[in-house]
Amino acid sequence: MIVDLQRFISNERPVWTELERQLERLESEPELRMPLEQVQGFHRLYERTAADLAKISTFSAEPHTRLYLENLVARAYGEIHETREKRRKFFPLQWFFQTLPQTFRRHVRAFYLSLAITVAGGLFGGLAIAVDPGAKAVLMPFPSLLQDPRRRVAEEESAKRDRLAGLKASVSAELMTHNTKVSVLTFALGMTWGIGTILMLFYNGVILGAVAVDYIRAHETVFLLGWLMPHGVIEIPAILIAGQAGLLLALAILGRGNRLPLRTRLRQVSGDLVTLMAGVGCLLVWAGFVEAFLSQYHEPVIPYAAKIAFGAIELVALLLFLAKSGRRRA
Repeated sequence: MIVDLQRFISNERPVWTELERQLERLESEPELRMPLEQVQGFHRLYERTAADLAKISTFSAEPHTRLYLENLVARAYGEIHETREKRRKFFPLQWFFQTLPQTFRRHVRAFYLSLAITVAGGLFGGLAIAVDPGAKAVLMPFPSLLQDPRRRVAEEESAKRDRLAGLKASVSAELMTHNTKVSVLTFALGMTWGIGTILMLFYNGVILGAVAVDYIRAHETVFLLGWLMPHGVIEIPAILIAGQAGLLLALAILGRGNRLPLRTRLRQVSGDLVTLMAGVGCLLVWAGFVEAFLSQYHEPVIPYAAKIAFGAIELVALLLFLAKSGRRRA
């Protein structure tokens, strides 16, 4: 019961003013995440203002004050019980250098599994070619890979004209499109409880292993490194990350050790899946440019040592990016 209305209002107004100030801050900064102590303080202000509204509602002499408190309580209630995700601003550089590597590291065990499956496929493909060189026709998906490595190297190094003259942009776009299709398929097959993703990763490993052993047996290791490293050190990890995302999707569908409903499990992992696949797209764009504008040119046009050094720098930069970038912010 209020004995002195004016004294009550003057005593409680600092509480209302502080609540209004915090509400204006929350409404003007959608990205704001208050620490626990501030959240508790905000809730206390809300409860006290709501109690004041209940008390003052019995007085007909202060309609404006009552409306003011009703507005404050309604706004505070909305902030406390809001369930919709606030619309956030998107900062591409912050996403690329912080969110992407943080997400990758958070699920790094799935990446290791993706890498192990690919390595197993590579060992199988390499062993198959070493034991039965005639298996190339079965293992190699591209006609250019069916050639004898020595013959191909001789043709590439003796070419007197630029076979990609005027076609670099279209070839680059074609490479990006093909690699993106492979990556998206590898990810999407996670819906088959991960079986399809595992098969895609294993098959990609088989191709890599078969090509590597075929050129090494022909004593064309330097050509192989100069040809594959500039774009491969980016393209191959991108496909491995797509496999990582596919395995995460499979884990969410299987729900092993997680009793939450399927819809909830998928919602929990959806943001990370989008981040990983967007990162795959960025990597493949770069790999497509490098493959069309650098990887397809060999000695004497571009020394193999320069191409291998470029690929090694790319690989180190990618490893540092995935392992270190965004770590301070995290």
